[in-house]
Amino acid sequence: MGKPHAVCVPFPSQGHINPMMQLAKLLHSRGFHITFVNTEFNQRRLLRSGAVGPSTELEDFRFETIPDGLSSPDMDATQNVIDLFVSTLESCLAPFRQLVKRLNADPLGAPPVTCIVSDAGMNFTSVMEEEMGIRVVVLWTMTAASFLCFIHFEELMKRGYVPFKDSCFTDGLLDTAIDWMPGMSNIRLRDFPSFIRTTDPDDVMFNYCMRQIKIILEAPSIIIHSVHELEPLILDAFLEVYKGTWYTIGPFSELCHSLPETKLDSIKSNLWKEDHECLEWLNKQVALSVIYVNYGSIAVLTADQLIEFAWGLANSKCPFLWVVRPDLVTGSIGGLPDEFIEETKGRGLITTWVPQKQVLSHPSVKGFLTHCGWNSVIESIGHGIPMLCWPFFADQMTNCKFVCDIWGIGMEMCHEVKGSEVENLVRELMEGVEGKKLKKKAMEWMEIAVQAAQPGGSSHGHFERLLKNLQGAET
Repeated sequence: MGKPHAVCVPFPSQGHINPMMQLAKLLHSRGFHITFVNTEFNQRRLLRSGAVGPSTELEDFRFETIPDGLSSPDMDATQNVIDLFVSTLESCLAPFRQLVKRLNADPLGAPPVTCIVSDAGMNFTSVMEEEMGIRVVVLWTMTAASFLCFIHFEELMKRGYVPFKDSCFTDGLLDTAIDWMPGMSNIRLRDFPSFIRTTDPDDVMFNYCMRQIKIILEAPSIIIHSVHELEPLILDAFLEVYKGTWYTIGPFSELCHSLPETKLDSIKSNLWKEDHECLEWLNKQVALSVIYVNYGSIAVLTADQLIEFAWGLANSKCPFLWVVRPDLVTGSIGGLPDEFIEETKGRGLITTWVPQKQVLSHPSVKGFLTHCGWNSVIESIGHGIPMLCWPFFADQMTNCKFVCDIWGIGMEMCHEVKGSEVENLVRELMEGVEGKKLKKKAMEWMEIAVQAAQPGGSSHGHFERLLKNLQGAET
């Protein structure tokens, strides 16, 4: 049998490209030829950021592109996620089909495509199994809990919860308890992915999610980027609704940690240029003194919210490393106040993007103020870092629920940002009694996550099963 060839197709946003890249590297380490398929827009961004380029070219790890069907903005900004979901489904199949045909007739001698690893958001790839006989495995880049929530969107509609009658989405409404979901206890409407928060029965994303989850559930195999021990009751419930083969494998970053150093290490997945000088700044800080602040790649703030976060961090008196993307703030902004810059001089560092895994593993970092994107959460768990949670949209609401109430490793802050609350929560996380409890619990979960990725652990075992699947030895 020739060398297996996996075509990896991430959804074209940062939070989906990262885990797919980690999985691709894991497969490559086990003898797979890899073709990594980005959109043309994102491949240009990766080239500009230095994540990929001539120095990272490998004979058996190649990049290919397909169009996303959208007009490309000039700046390195996150594209509209709703537009991307719709456009990729409508525009990507035909060019992807042609790409696979071209790969199978590669004059340079690449092996024929034996499998496709497709992000759940790119499920147009599912037709390749029937059309070309190529095995397709779906990568779900979120938790099993969020998967279960998406599955129950239709039931929420049947029971009359969605669409909402009140466009204000008041606290009383969002705090409505849902006690009939298997595997979920004490979950509220506010804990569901944010796409349920609509008064429109024809809402694009809510209906998109209901349609696509049905397609995903038809996939023969699904990879869930999680750790079995984090979600045992959820996974038991998942067995009742999904009849295919599934694998809980995570944290990917932890499995990648054990890979030997190769030229592949030079291939990155960041759409923004990383600031490695922040690591030098961290080296000068006292151990366990810094709070790291990053809202991920999609969340946006108003200018007022930015100012509230700024003064909350300043008044906490804690050292901070703060990621402020160029496209973080909606509308025009004149920058942070001079008084804030002067107040935090030498104590805070503001940058545009960082190598997050290295930041979270740095001995000076103790806490993480996060939007609760799943990559950030699972990386925090893998490094024993407790969190302050400011969920923005989508599955981040569900992640926040589990971080704070189920796993006991975080505290949620109000979405209406107030500097005084930011100040108090940062101080409590970094210096208070509750912060010490969260840190202790975070270290316990870290040990579980690390062990899961080791030989004999749950994630390691599921990865070995996945390899057999992709090589055709397991069905």
